[in-house]
Amino acid sequence: MREEVHRISVADQKLSLVLHLPARSPAACVIACHGLGASKDSEKYLLLGREFPKAGLALCRFDFRGCGESDGSYAESTVASRIVDLQAILDWLTRHPQLTGRFGLLGSSMGGFVALHVAARRRPAMPVVTWNAPATLRGLQRSTSEDVAGLDGAFFEELATGAFAETPAGVAFSLTLQAERDEVVPPSHGRILFDRAAEPKELHVLKGADHRLTDMAHRREAIALSLRWLAGHLL
Repeated sequence: MREEVHRISVADQKLSLVLHLPARSPAACVIACHGLGASKDSEKYLLLGREFPKAGLALCRFDFRGCGESDGSYAESTVASRIVDLQAILDWLTRHPQLTGRFGLLGSSMGGFVALHVAARRRPAMPVVTWNAPATLRGLQRSTSEDVAGLDGAFFEELATGAFAETPAGVAFSLTLQAERDEVVPPSHGRILFDRAAEPKELHVLKGADHRLTDMAHRREAIALSLRWLAGHLL
């Protein structure tokens, strides 16, 4: 397995990414999308970078603008800017000589929300897995979360327009993972995401799990389910 570090351009700024490649190439690739206030270097994504190449899939983890090692201001980020970032990552990876051009998305929390919006726009369709993603952002203005408090008016002005307030309907090849004891995203959001998706689709409730999957057993369960779904559609 090999690891590459890159910085790619988007809107006169740079996104930081790490690409984990399996022993055999070219390979299909899964892009991991972190949530609000997180980064590509959290333990969940480091674990994905170790496990996915073992199964023959490349794994790309990256920082949205304003997060981790990428340029930009977290306060000024919006859903639209995150969509642009993920599309730029996909476009860059499409030209990578060690990749087949087949992609899947895996997003946690807000990263899953963004992944669904991008999956709805891309052709051909790609498999997408969400971990504890919100089905709607309406009501986020009332959140007392430090991650939400760090956003400025642009995010909430965008939310007020309704342009990206809800996840898109009709996304196929979608696996929804929802923590049973999610203290951040109400577990009912998982059922809404599943109902909005098109076949093939699956919903799994992670018994006893919290939003961040802090218990390693829950984290490994989520990875195993995700890997089964993505490998089944990409390999």
